[in-house]
Amino acid sequence: MSIQVPPRLLELAVQSLLRDQALAISAMEELPRELYLPLFMEAFSRRHFRTLTVMVQAWPFTCLPLGSLMKTLHLETLKALLEGFHMLLTQKVHPRRWKLQVLDLRDVDENFWAIWSGSRALSCSPEAVSKRQTAEDCPRAGEHQPLKVLIDICLKEIPQDECLRYLFWWVYQRRGLVHLCCSKLVNYLTPITYLRKSLKIIHLNSIQELEICNMSWPHLIRKLHCYLKEMKNLRKLVFSRCHRYTSDNDLEECLVAKISSVFLRLEHLQLLKINMITFFSGYLEQLIRCLQMPLENLELTCGYLLEEDLKCLYQYPSLGYLKHLNLSFVLLFCISLEPLGALLEKVAATLETLILKGCQIHYSQLSAILPGLSCCSQLTTFYFGRNCMSMDALKDLLRHISGLSKLSLEMHPAPEESLNSLVGVDWEIFTPLWAELMCTLREVRQPKRIFIGPTPCPSCGSSPSDELELHLCC
Repeated sequence: MSIQVPPRLLELAVQSLLRDQALAISAMEELPRELYLPLFMEAFSRRHFRTLTVMVQAWPFTCLPLGSLMKTLHLETLKALLEGFHMLLTQKVHPRRWKLQVLDLRDVDENFWAIWSGSRALSCSPEAVSKRQTAEDCPRAGEHQPLKVLIDICLKEIPQDECLRYLFWWVYQRRGLVHLCCSKLVNYLTPITYLRKSLKIIHLNSIQELEICNMSWPHLIRKLHCYLKEMKNLRKLVFSRCHRYTSDNDLEECLVAKISSVFLRLEHLQLLKINMITFFSGYLEQLIRCLQMPLENLELTCGYLLEEDLKCLYQYPSLGYLKHLNLSFVLLFCISLEPLGALLEKVAATLETLILKGCQIHYSQLSAILPGLSCCSQLTTFYFGRNCMSMDALKDLLRHISGLSKLSLEMHPAPEESLNSLVGVDWEIFTPLWAELMCTLREVRQPKRIFIGPTPCPSCGSSPSDELELHLCC
């Protein structure tokens, strides 16, 4: 026989108040802080819009982390809350208990609500809640400073999500009173119009992560470089699947100069990722020399680079402390890799991840990077699959990285001798060669997770991200 747990007095008080919305609203100024969040959560879940509108006007904490409570924005709820903010912003005298500075629509602070939804509410003071990291992200703005609305935005549909569209409209109507702060902005839309409209509303200094996909480089640089210049707190910048769409060398040089002027202003950039790097072939040095701070993560992928582009990578101090370097699917088979080897020597004390997958590096080029690679004492991840290596070259590679004690995940190509005329693996030849390679490796160290040959495995579906001690890819 199950015993039903009786409701706590706090729950009964909340339920009693919500049965009489007029009473709840009139008591708002005198409501004990211990009741405030449980009442808000209950009103929120039951969509008592009038109560919510009044509650935000007397919010006794510096931050309202709504995003972790409202996983998906609900338009009518959002309108009710924003109506409360409108009344608050237009009042010359604010309610006595009001402390609100930040409306956080990001899903970042579930504990704020969890503390008050159970027994933990009794052991945690309201003061402790009001000092949570979410509120500290934005210092106290003062009585007449703009309200900060924090949100992460992903533009991927036309028309835009109705909640996001309404929020943009609401902020635009109250510009000067509200700052829309977006720490992460991702754009998948090919038409640039929607992104530009968003950037006109967002407080550009607030953007820390920006990802732009599916645009042509000429269009992107012409239309957006003036906005990019104002994103002075940008830490992560990603250009993904941005196509060339021009063969005019003079135009390319002009466009590269414009985007380079942007990099001169990015004093906090830590990650730079450019997918389809071909647009900057021959101009990469102009871009890299404009970087102001040492990068931690550099990803230049898919396309081709000239030897002069590789040379610039080790010449500038901004790339002297890399932790992650990704050159996957950049075709390197016809140029000298000595500049890459020099870069590896330069970052040997900091580099943790090296991805040279699908670069079509030939075994005759390998000697240029082995000395630098063998010095990378902090390397934990090394992807070298889909390159053209003979059996002897692979043995040489494994011996050179034998001293890398922190290496926990590595991927190597099948030896050239095991490939058939269709550049597929002949498993009868590959299996004994794999065993020989593993024997060579075990003579100097015990591997942790190592993949030799094509991945993912067609038999079991394993891939380098799986928790495997040892795997023969088949």
